[in-house]
Amino acid sequence: MQGVCKRFGAVAANVDVNLDVRSGTVHGIVGENGAGKSTLMSILYGFYQADQGNIRVMGQRVHIANADDAIAVGIGMVHQHFMLVDTLSGIENVMLGAEPHWLLQKALSKVRSRLTQLMQDTGLHIDLDKKVGDLPVGDQQRLEILKALFRGARILILDEPTAVLTPQETEHLFSVLRKLKQEGCTILLITHKLKEVMRLCDHVTVMRAGRVVDEVPIAQASLESLAQSMVGRRVHLGRAEGPSVSRPGVNVALHAAGLSYFDRFGVARLRDVSLSLSAGEIVGIAGVSGNGQSELLDVLSGMLAPKTGHLVLGDVEFDAEHWIDPKTARQRGVAHVPEDRHARALVMGFAAWESGVLGYEYLPAYSGKMSMHHREMRAAAVQMMEKFDVRPRDVDLISSKFSGGNQQKFVLARELGQSPRILLVGQPTRGVDIGAIEFIYTQLRAMRDAGCAVLVVSSELDEILALSDRVVVMNQGRIAGELRIDECSEARLGMLMTGGSGT
Repeated sequence: MQGVCKRFGAVAANVDVNLDVRSGTVHGIVGENGAGKSTLMSILYGFYQADQGNIRVMGQRVHIANADDAIAVGIGMVHQHFMLVDTLSGIENVMLGAEPHWLLQKALSKVRSRLTQLMQDTGLHIDLDKKVGDLPVGDQQRLEILKALFRGARILILDEPTAVLTPQETEHLFSVLRKLKQEGCTILLITHKLKEVMRLCDHVTVMRAGRVVDEVPIAQASLESLAQSMVGRRVHLGRAEGPSVSRPGVNVALHAAGLSYFDRFGVARLRDVSLSLSAGEIVGIAGVSGNGQSELLDVLSGMLAPKTGHLVLGDVEFDAEHWIDPKTARQRGVAHVPEDRHARALVMGFAAWESGVLGYEYLPAYSGKMSMHHREMRAAAVQMMEKFDVRPRDVDLISSKFSGGNQQKFVLARELGQSPRILLVGQPTRGVDIGAIEFIYTQLRAMRDAGCAVLVVSSELDEILALSDRVVVMNQGRIAGELRIDECSEARLGMLMTGGSGT
């Protein structure tokens, strides 16, 4: 890609970008949220048209006006939010729009034969006949890669591919990508996870404010140099000095006991879970994704009611028959930052100022007896954006138009802005750039230091160790262990996460 420029109104998303990717390599593209990475790759895949610049594939200049043009020259893309139809089966999703025969059964037979061979060649095994909505997220991603390969992709763009994967799924994905590289496939990897770049990539391009600021072989890069190139300054993501201001069991803000929850298939997701949070501490919940952490957050925030158990908030107790609801939770001083910001924290079609009051629209500052106070809502959104450095500072911009990191900062601004007594946070930095991660860590510690009880669920062990004063490990829906932070190590937590004793 040579001299690529792209503007959206007053915003320059790409400024004179040059990108050279060698055939048969894994090339990382990193940068802060809003640096222009996804815009650049969307131009390469035909979603956007560059205002100027050109693209060459294998030395030949090409014009890519849409995704069909990209596919025709061997470019495929797997988006961070998958482009799949949940009500169709895996094989139907692959075939959709690329049917090899006008007779359905004949088309299915041809597609199945080709996919079976691809699965054998790549190790991307999934159940082709299961509806996509019933597939685990890791299988959905494998399906997206299979779909791109089925259409002849030899250049594969992956946008934040590990953002929603478990560590085991990430390892499997990396082994698949290495195999594809050995077979001559070229992979462009957009990611915020610099450790993954160092492990997987051959070269890395760093973007900042729409421009390329560095491009180096991975052998000449380090985590520190990449982080500094991304944000233009040194970044600290380790533990901050200073212990929590609380001791476990003293000044308890929340106490839950005997929580059990079964999903719609009758599978036990929580098994007799008991947990206390004290004012002025951060408690981290560690565990491999799918071991009950998500359900624990939903139960404590009132989004799910348990089968058994009780909850004490201050001087009020709730039991399984009369469980707390999300509005009551907020009124009792509980704020919740959900794991999935798109599905649960924002209405993607709402303007930012509307998303900025979700869950708090009943407050007197925002609502009267007969009408809602839109001017006050907009003013509050402006303050949130300024305090949490949300970019661009446009309260009328549709929520979906903000980058993932800026969406996350905006959700945090909304929830922290009400000075909660208890803060429940799921995956606080998923899909967030390294500069925003540092900012989010600072805000969570500030809440703790102000006397808030903070519960953090994260699939990133480094994050748990950096933030927590106390770590609770979950395995198969149970509490597998609880450690003070000075007792923690990656090895000990890893043992507890996988069912070991942790000693």
